[in-house]
Amino acid sequence: MSDEGSPGGHIDTSTAHSARIYDYIIGGTDYYPADKEAGDAMSREWPAMPIHMRANRDFMHRAVRYLAEEAGVRQFLDIGTGIPTSPNVHETAQAAAPDSRVVYVDSDPIVLTLSQDLLASDPAGKTAYVEADMRDPAAILAAPELRDTLDLSRPVALMVIAIVHFVMDEDDAVGVVRRLLEPLPSGSYLAMSIGTAEFAPDEVGRVAREYAKRGMPMRLRTMAEAEEFFQGLDLVEPGIAQVHKWRPDGTVTEEIRDEDIAMYGAVARKP
Repeated sequence: MSDEGSPGGHIDTSTAHSARIYDYIIGGTDYYPADKEAGDAMSREWPAMPIHMRANRDFMHRAVRYLAEEAGVRQFLDIGTGIPTSPNVHETAQAAAPDSRVVYVDSDPIVLTLSQDLLASDPAGKTAYVEADMRDPAAILAAPELRDTLDLSRPVALMVIAIVHFVMDEDDAVGVVRRLLEPLPSGSYLAMSIGTAEFAPDEVGRVAREYAKRGMPMRLRTMAEAEEFFQGLDLVEPGIAQVHKWRPDGTVTEEIRDEDIAMYGAVARKP
């Protein structure tokens, strides 16, 4: 998933892009030769890359199902949406609650091009797309598409999945997330996955260098740094865990080792 590019920008197919690399590695079709080359190079450095990326997406689906089925949330704000890959957030949420409303946010022009896949809502619910950079929370929150779709007086699930590792320290990722969460009412939730190198430092470090070589520097975080995003919130059990260990539901059949996963995941309620 990605938050790179600039709103209204053209699609540069000559260089690799994080969203398209992700799409290639999880078996999608919306990528170009540069993305395939990058994905292959990264997978050579860390053969667990496909397992890791699928586990992150499975975590997202479990988090959305928890929020819709158990927490009763009917509104979702998905930051750094990435290339549409079915089932998307609205499909998972609306399978549990057809009246769910979802706003997708990304700044990658290719996501805008493919956004019709994100707008095929159940008639009982609604979806919208906002082209904006997550590092500008004010623009996201003021977007007419968001205001016409979500009622910010009612709980909203803020989804920040596999994106903050592309936000450098100078852009204050924790501050960005807090500014997005600030106007949401009590009873809202934050669902995040956060890149880490704590379980396979050598391999993940090499992958990070491959990203950086292609103009996509990464900021991987420790458990202590991941905890900063959830300060002041009430973590849902089991708290912050590697994504494959967050409320597994038995639907994943492949064997996953801890060293195959470079992402923490958690869901927390705003009191």
